[in-house]
Order: sequence, then C-alpha cells, then structure tokens
Amino acid sequence: MKKIVKSRPEHEDQIVSIWLEASKIAHHFIPASYWEEHVEEMRTVYLPSSETFVYEDLQTLGISGFISMIDNYVAAVFVSPGFQGQGIGTLLLDFAKTRYRELDLGVYVKNKEAITFYTKNGFLPVMQKVEENTGEMELVMLYRR
Repeated sequence: MKKIVKSRPEHEDQIVSIWLEASKIAHHFIPASYWEEHVEEMRTVYLPSSETFVYEDLQTLGISGFISMIDNYVAAVFVSPGFQGQGIGTLLLDFAKTRYRELDLGVYVKNKEAITFYTKNGFLPVMQKVEENTGEMELVMLYRR
C-alpha cells in the first residue's frame, strides 16, 4: 500500500536522491554540476525550511516522490524518474490543494513538460522573471480553488 505521509528524518537521503536525479533530467539546460553542488544546501537549508510530504510504500518504506511546501508555495515537487507518468505528481499536488485554497510555484520556462503538467493540474501563468541563482527565466504559476 502507498500513501502520502509527512516526511521523517529517515526519508532525507531518498528525498535528496530523487531531487538530484530528477533535477538533472528535468533541468537538462542547466549543467548537472549545478545540482550536484547544491546537494548539501538541499539537505541542510531547503528541506529543513519547508514542510515535506512523501509518497511512501508502506511495506518497503521506499519513497517515489515528494512535495515540499513553504506555506502555500510549492517549493518542490519531484517524482523519481522510474516512477514518472504514474500519477504520483498529481496525487502530491492534489494533497497540497486540500490544505490550501491557493498555491503558487515557479517553474523554468524551458521545462515545457512541467509547465504542461502544472497547467493540466489547474495552475495558470501569472508572470515571468529571472531566477537569480541560475539566470534562467522562470514562470510563476498560480492555482486557486
């Protein structure tokens, strides 16, 4: 059985691994070294500053995806590449939608698959801006119930 649960300290390595693996694929337009250089920051800054929920197999305790929230901001939603296309990302977003009337997020303009995914899940583009860490254009998207 699989279920969305609040992340626990023992999930940290799996979360970081999924984030790194999926980031390199989804953000192929940014050098892989950028993501590798930010692993420790993900572990010590970003995860502790957000509320993270994981899609966990309750028998194996393995996770196949996660969503990190800072209030109503979707800071991260990633699914392990081997599990993508199975609806896990949608389940994670639906979970966040039950907790907040409004959600917002930023997604790289070059990440067309993610923009399509968020659009299918009810998010609308609001504005574009330069993401300061990478210099890439980012689309800010908003969902309202």
